Amino acid sequence: MTRSVAILDLGMGNLRSVARALERVGAAPSVVREPETLATVERLVVPGQGHFGDCARALDGALGDAVRAFVATGRPYLGICLGMQALFASSEEAPGMAGLGLFPGTVRRFETDLHDPRTGERLKVPHMGWSEIDPAQPTFARSWFYFVHSYVCVPDDPSLVAARCEHGGAFCAAVARDNVVAVQFHPEKSGADGHALLAAYLEGRWS
Repeated sequence: MTRSVAILDLGMGNLRSVARALERVGAAPSVVREPETLATVERLVVPGQGHFGDCARALDGALGDAVRAFVATGRPYLGICLGMQALFASSEEAPGMAGLGLFPGTVRRFETDLHDPRTGERLKVPHMGWSEIDPAQPTFARSWFYFVHSYVCVPDDPSLVAARCEHGGAFCAAVARDNVVAVQFHPEKSGADGHALLAAYLEGRWS
């Protein structure tokens, strides 16, 4: 059965690549922009690439309120990259700009002097490329995903962390609670493991 899913257009990121990946796992995706549309959609994917400040501005006012109302109904939310960071109240990338504030915590930049603990090699920021995640909740399995980011979510509540990854130390790679799952990596760019994750979201295996 084809399942409908809405992709929220925040004016950033390649929405078409997310839509194509969802189509491959049996979804019928549509791109939505208007706050009132969120009252009727079954599932919501919030992707984003770029600056937290731009994301915060896009979600300011009615659109942010509509996303919060969507989550409050218990319908499935999947955040990707900035769609994960936006769940938190603030980010060091844009001091004074407010996220959705759905989860307690903040978003911080990677430290500038990171090294691989095994080899001593200095690591670059942004963290870019394929990395393996370590599950912290049964929502996830040990898998490889594609990352591109300089900032990481730091939840106040450790039980929010659904998966961790290593880049000069462990960081939060995914969060999950009830109907909300969000990932720092890009499942749409992550081959078979990414498609498996999108299929799990689409089929409601997380809630």
